[in-house]
Amino acid sequence: MHAALWMLFASFGFAAMGAAVKLASQLYSTSEIVMYRGLIGTIVLLLVVRHRGGTLRTPFVGAHLWRSLVGVASLWMWFYAVSKLPLATAVTLNYMSPIWMAVFLLCLGWWSRKNHVEWPLLVAIGMSFVGVTLVLQPAIASQQWLGGLVALVSSVLAALAYLEVRRLGQMGEPEYRVVFYFSLATAVVGLLGALLPDSSGHIGFSAHGWYGAGLLLFIGVSALCAQMAMTRAYRVGKVLVVANLQYTGIVFSSIWGMLLWGDRFDWHVWLGMAIILASGLAATFYNTRNTARGAAVSKTDPIASEL
Repeated sequence: MHAALWMLFASFGFAAMGAAVKLASQLYSTSEIVMYRGLIGTIVLLLVVRHRGGTLRTPFVGAHLWRSLVGVASLWMWFYAVSKLPLATAVTLNYMSPIWMAVFLLCLGWWSRKNHVEWPLLVAIGMSFVGVTLVLQPAIASQQWLGGLVALVSSVLAALAYLEVRRLGQMGEPEYRVVFYFSLATAVVGLLGALLPDSSGHIGFSAHGWYGAGLLLFIGVSALCAQMAMTRAYRVGKVLVVANLQYTGIVFSSIWGMLLWGDRFDWHVWLGMAIILASGLAATFYNTRNTARGAAVSKTDPIASEL
């Protein structure tokens, strides 16, 4: 029960962060939001590491670079999708990452054991794409297809980031170091992106007001709190139960969207969300089972689920 509460809090925090990102996108570019989100995380984690006497030296520089590259790209794309799509739609598509992980693991399993086919998983993967089609219908009809496509690519990159984080954990890299270098890379890439001209030719940073600065601070703090809560949930709870509870983020995002933007969806969108949710649960079961065969899942950093 304790772990379930931590996971519910984490899902609520990530959904609230998504709502804040959507609000902030009216004032700042996507690169600026990414930069401030990474900057806040970097500063807080640096202070925590120094206070606890930890070290940031790592022998796995190449692995951190790859994980940061795909992770930052996924985060940037997801923030962009949130600014273009209804919040619940963007979040639902982002939760496709367990499906992609299952696809990657299935392909690896097929490559090493060509006579082994996971038919239930194949059905779940196929149904998930039916769900995506239903969810994206309104976006395509309203010329928001680019945001939907970006959200899907973001989920693919998030799955790659998750696999790399798992590999770093298996090599003995502590979680705080993985998160720190990701946050640092997020801040640097966001800064570089903000220095490039946008669609209107503007270069540089947007002016701050109390409202905008408050949103940026909330994005950084809520992300960190949600990450810590999720990590705690995975450490003290049953992995499969905790992993499945992350899908409550779709419910929380739907509520935020209805309260703040008056989002309303037709039945086929709700059906698509339900299909993706059910398929994701099946894929999570498969991913957890296969991970448990080779390593202790409780050591896996769950933060990549946000990416």
